[in-house]
Amino acid sequence: MGAISGKEYLKRINQLNNEVWLDGKKIEGAISEHPVFKGILQEKAALYDLQLNPKYKSDMTFLSPETGNRIGLSYMQPKSIEDLIKKRKASELWAKQTFGMMGRSPDYLNTVLMSFASSAGFLEGKGNCFPQNLTAFYKSAREKDLSFTHTFISPQVNRSQIYIENSKEPIALKVVDVKDDGIVVKGARLLATQGGLTDEVLVFSVGRFLFNEDEAFAFSIPSNTKGLRFICRDTFMGGPSRFDHPLSSRYEEIDSIVVFDNVLVPWERVFYYNNGEVAEEFITQSSFHAFAKHQVITRQIAKTEFILGVAQLLVETIKINDYQHIQEKITEIMLGLETMKALREKAENHASLDDHGMLRPDVIPLNAAGVVFPKMYPRFTEIIQIMGASGMITLPTENAFQSSIRKDLDQYLQGATKSAEDRVKVFRLAWDLTMSSFGTRETQYERYFFGDPVRLASQFYKEYPKEPYADTVSEFLHLNKS
Repeated sequence: MGAISGKEYLKRINQLNNEVWLDGKKIEGAISEHPVFKGILQEKAALYDLQLNPKYKSDMTFLSPETGNRIGLSYMQPKSIEDLIKKRKASELWAKQTFGMMGRSPDYLNTVLMSFASSAGFLEGKGNCFPQNLTAFYKSAREKDLSFTHTFISPQVNRSQIYIENSKEPIALKVVDVKDDGIVVKGARLLATQGGLTDEVLVFSVGRFLFNEDEAFAFSIPSNTKGLRFICRDTFMGGPSRFDHPLSSRYEEIDSIVVFDNVLVPWERVFYYNNGEVAEEFITQSSFHAFAKHQVITRQIAKTEFILGVAQLLVETIKINDYQHIQEKITEIMLGLETMKALREKAENHASLDDHGMLRPDVIPLNAAGVVFPKMYPRFTEIIQIMGASGMITLPTENAFQSSIRKDLDQYLQGATKSAEDRVKVFRLAWDLTMSSFGTRETQYERYFFGDPVRLASQFYKEYPKEPYADTVSEFLHLNKS
């Protein structure tokens, strides 16, 4: 089949008729026409169209080693530096198309599945593990150009360090039965971004599983599997007007709770189950962190470039770019951008072949980016809020400019270098980026993209090769080795 078009993607999602709930109501009819989902689905369809555009086809696709069909580069298993750079440039094209605002552009989870399949050998010979299923499913997904949401997180019932669930009915998703035709799972998982808007749900367990190995599993199932439903949070889309809500009208991805009501997962879809040791180690031992974070840093660079553009356009619009404190603030964004670019370049320059023959980018600079960016992004949004000041509040709507008060708006809301309408467009974009419900979700999203920032910093400390530096100082001081 090969790489699909946007039209094919939308047709597939509509035909699945996934069980999606919003505001207590089940979505009926074509989900691509629903006002809350239409914007994000159109933007996602445009990404699929881009990979078939003759101008970008060779940059976005490659020939399948199985069928010879052109398939998405996000599914490529890189085995050379040339492969790695080509794969990254494909992600870059999609990231720039969405200005880094689509955290679940198709390449993210395509890359995640690719990384898991690339490390399937880790599962060989281990109990209740089926590496052949993982490899076969990866190959099938890349040939069909399947789209994915994923869910790694259990509901936050009790976050104390020692908690063992003892409710009568499962809360966290767990295996409740093992049958001849597969495993049966029941419970819920968080935080499926674009839940119900994809072909598949990729489910992996993350964490420690002492006394609860029934929560340790990995599988993928179609989004319309019987007993599967997606309960969406309230929408952060302010409305369909691209003047009033330039970002949320396009990029509101919506997050959901995924409920599994005695869902049967066929054996051919199970990658492993009831193996706590494998579930705990596979995420770290596989190439997941290296490849997933390589895609993420590419998107975050594109997002930072967009933020820099918004900030600079804002200060030019009201002529505040000559103030030194403004220059200092813009410089913070520039430094953040250059830091992220440098970390990605180091990750690529220090890439090496792993035990499975895949060229992994160096994960240390990528982990550094994962610790740094969650701190930088809230600061970027704060900078735009501070520079915009009260101008971020006094923002009339598109309808106001089409009314009899247009003359007043043209007179009193004009900018130093822009008409009133263009000035409001710039400020509404800055507001939607940083202060609307969509904008604040973006800040929270980047803050916790790979988990708790404190835990990430602690993990970075533990894994970083510190000893050679301490040894150098010890030799300088002629300290006795302990």
